[in-house]
Amino acid sequence: MNHSVSDQSFYIESDEDENKDFDHDEDGSHSDSSEAYDENQQQNKPSSYTTAWPQSYRQSIDLYSSVPSPGIGFLGTSSLSRFGSSFLSSSLVRRHTPETLPGVTKPLLPEQADEQPPPKQRRSSYGLLPPIPSRRSSMRKDEKPSMVSHEMPISRNSSFGQAVMNGMNVLCGVGILSTPYAAKEGGWLGLLVLFAFGILSFYTGLLLRYCLDSEPELETYPDIGQAAFGTTGRIIVSIILYLELYASCVEYIILESDNLSSLFPNAGLSIGGYQLDSHHLFALITTLSVLPTVWLRDLSVLSYISAGGVIASVLVVLCLFWVGLVDDVGIHSKGTVLNLGTLPVAIGLYGFCYSGHAVFPNIYTSMAKPSQYPAVLLTCFGISTLMYAGVAFMGYTMFGESTQSQFTLNMPQDLVASKIAVWTTVVNPFTKYALTLSPVAMSLEELIPSSHSKSHLYAIGIRTLLVVSTLFVGLSIPFFGLVMSLIGSFLTMLITLILPPACFLSILGRKVTPLQVMVCILIIIVGGVSSTIGTYSALSKIIDQLSH
Repeated sequence: MNHSVSDQSFYIESDEDENKDFDHDEDGSHSDSSEAYDENQQQNKPSSYTTAWPQSYRQSIDLYSSVPSPGIGFLGTSSLSRFGSSFLSSSLVRRHTPETLPGVTKPLLPEQADEQPPPKQRRSSYGLLPPIPSRRSSMRKDEKPSMVSHEMPISRNSSFGQAVMNGMNVLCGVGILSTPYAAKEGGWLGLLVLFAFGILSFYTGLLLRYCLDSEPELETYPDIGQAAFGTTGRIIVSIILYLELYASCVEYIILESDNLSSLFPNAGLSIGGYQLDSHHLFALITTLSVLPTVWLRDLSVLSYISAGGVIASVLVVLCLFWVGLVDDVGIHSKGTVLNLGTLPVAIGLYGFCYSGHAVFPNIYTSMAKPSQYPAVLLTCFGISTLMYAGVAFMGYTMFGESTQSQFTLNMPQDLVASKIAVWTTVVNPFTKYALTLSPVAMSLEELIPSSHSKSHLYAIGIRTLLVVSTLFVGLSIPFFGLVMSLIGSFLTMLITLILPPACFLSILGRKVTPLQVMVCILIIIVGGVSSTIGTYSALSKIIDQLSH
């Protein structure tokens, strides 16, 4: 996108205004910060965190998970060429405020807030941005943020409610559709796995926060991976995170194909003598529909709409309970206590429900009151777990052993509540697909050494290939529940249960107490065993399904 001269002057003025505000404290009064400003000038050298791939992670995940103001634009200049705006630098400020955790978790976490003072300044996660003087925003109240490519106005002072909504928007996704299927695969005792994963995931979410506070330059999950295991760790963590996002896009294609074909089972199309059934047809239509949204450079409109994902999830849950308790479906099955043979599949499905750790560092670093972060996590995990368990119980008791991978496929189509649930499920992925794929595309765009004049075509080409590839993968492995179990077992277990305690032990080192070491090792073992048996079981069943 070409910016006019007035646009360019606005960027310059914003930068100058922010630099002036560096000399003021949080209340706007003048303080002895000139010395700190001099230190900022001396330390204006990019660290390894600001230059290593991926540099776009913070911005793209903020776009994926936060609630912005609407605004829209098309593909234009390279995202990396405009990272120097004053708004972006201030929006990435992290508040480093010492706080005390609840008594339940305090013995298992280090009291490092007393061991190191808050830094006078911190740098953003981008090397082209100026140093940030503190984790308190220095932007004046009347200053308007500038817009850049890929950028949206993300709150740099998120309230408790906003942080909870962002967390819930990530946790309460399509995984809730498969919890009744997980209950069928694991039996009633399998629900204990859901609660166990919820508790462990909450704790590992707290560990991420302590990793972030260990160094003032850490902003994102890849930063944590680099601090723990060097550049190799950063790259491995990033690849795992991006693979999970890509796999989620594949799930969206399968989801749309399954639900739309259930609504229009007789739909079909003949092209050049090749007959497309309803599943293939709707998968193709879905791909063609989301492709233009992926080409958008500024996805803030979609991000604004997709923030209603929590509302959509709640609405679908209410429809399920309405069909079971008010309409004539009722409760027909007592279910099975324990299914050991298929329990590994349930483990992967339950694990997928807590795939929000990629976003938690961003939520923490954007909070106005970081001391509320444990309460935010507790609220998000508490509400999400209750929703998952409630849907699993209601869906399994309603449909019994005939429960499908998405409970919307079991709901009677002649009921109004069923139609609302199905269409809500169908519409929601259209707003989330581009946001989910955007971080992957932006990371690949970083690797192409192209000029600004060619970045437009390169970006469109990368995004088009990614979308088309999700179509082919979705058609090749059209098993929603098994693919979700594979994602949950392999990728989510790594991100949620294995990497956080491993990074915590590596970064904190000798500051970690023996009790903390034991707890972290236990979590790693649980995550490793669950990942191994879940991945093996999901792959075995997928191969078996493909061979028939």
